[in-house]
Amino acid sequence: MANPTDSRVPVTVLTGFLGSGKTTLLNRILTEQHGKRIAVIENEFGEVGVDQELVIGAEEEIFEMNNGCICCTVRGDLIRILGNLMKRKDRFDYILIETTGLADPGPVAQTFFMDDEIQSQLYLDAVVTVVDAHHVWQHLDDTPEVQEQIAFADVILLNKIDLVTPPDLDRLEARIRHMNSVARILRTECGDTPIANLLDVGGFRLDRALQVDARFLELEYPFEWAGVYHLEAGPHELVLQPGPDDPTMDVVLAPVSVASAAGIEEGLRTAEMAFAGRALAQVYDGTALEPRLALFRLPLTHAGRARRNGGSPEMAFPIAISQTGAYALFTEHHPSEFDLALEGPESCVYPVAEREFKPPHEHNDEVTSVGITTPGDLVVKRLNAWLSDLLRTKGPDIFRMKGVLSIQGEAERFVFQGVHMLFDGRPDRPWDDEPRRNSLVFIGRNLDRAALNAGFRDCLAAPAKVQP
Repeated sequence: MANPTDSRVPVTVLTGFLGSGKTTLLNRILTEQHGKRIAVIENEFGEVGVDQELVIGAEEEIFEMNNGCICCTVRGDLIRILGNLMKRKDRFDYILIETTGLADPGPVAQTFFMDDEIQSQLYLDAVVTVVDAHHVWQHLDDTPEVQEQIAFADVILLNKIDLVTPPDLDRLEARIRHMNSVARILRTECGDTPIANLLDVGGFRLDRALQVDARFLELEYPFEWAGVYHLEAGPHELVLQPGPDDPTMDVVLAPVSVASAAGIEEGLRTAEMAFAGRALAQVYDGTALEPRLALFRLPLTHAGRARRNGGSPEMAFPIAISQTGAYALFTEHHPSEFDLALEGPESCVYPVAEREFKPPHEHNDEVTSVGITTPGDLVVKRLNAWLSDLLRTKGPDIFRMKGVLSIQGEAERFVFQGVHMLFDGRPDRPWDDEPRRNSLVFIGRNLDRAALNAGFRDCLAAPAKVQP
């Protein structure tokens, strides 16, 4: 829902590649009984006020997008058109901009950051992208306009689903989710979806997406599972069956201070560092594994101590536990694929707590999304310096970014959004009893996940010391 205290007029940008079904969707919006008075800006056809089919614009107010690139002159035309519309504000309460099929929606979104007068009267509610589920595979890899339309979207309609098999549709949705992790994805036929999914959705607000799915910004790690165990001193074995696809399993076994879910969180940084050095992974050589900062590569074919259990081959890798305590095990793949078990001197040992992680992506698309979610307060000087340098050096590759931040010394949440090198942020509602945390996402081309995470971590204030 739109913010009831915001008197500005909301704007939706409707985009999608040639033949995706934008016009069909637009006609559905204009003929629905939704009670809204909508002004439409068409790239080729000028402005049309929906209320009583009154033509608001004139021939000179047509603007064009040339092969997805809006030049400064054309953007100026768009600002002029919007300004003229605002003079007739009493005749509509919503604006819908339909781009051409070859348009990059980024410059259109930038318009709502560049002009103070526009910002004071209008706000971008959402970018809605229509995707031809049947033909889009022909363009995903080599058509920048399609990649950019998906990357900028707050809502994505997988349209023409009647022409696609369910497995292919699932595969497409997974691919698109990799390109844009924050968009809401809807499956449609002939653009048939409730108007509430398209207008007044607050899609350009990250906190709304977090309310729908609290995990959608979960940081991706190079491992899929972790469990924390209480292990007695003495010999143990990690028992695995050969997996269906991968002949090896990379694991980290790290000592932690507590056998609980907190132990997994404690070991995350250690495991992340160990997996980052995969080139230095220690291939199992028959000696017992020791809990430490090291990545062990366990072959699941001829290594380990092969044995049989009910006819199924198993590989048992010895572990030397020198001191009773808590240990966190991080595995490259989900243990269910390998029937993983950890056996103690007398019986099987089960994890006290466990956690699944989002599987790392297996393809190398240029357009990706990087999400960061972490507790802690940010030092505003460090944050400003980092963002300034990031936008200066990487701005053209950052299509969209948005987030909710916890600023040191401030009682209110700080919300921000950006398009390329343009940035807009402001205090939001108070944190009150809500746990303070930072959640942000970058969507763009050639994003360096490790560098973004490291740069953001450097902006965090040191945790307060606990008084004895």
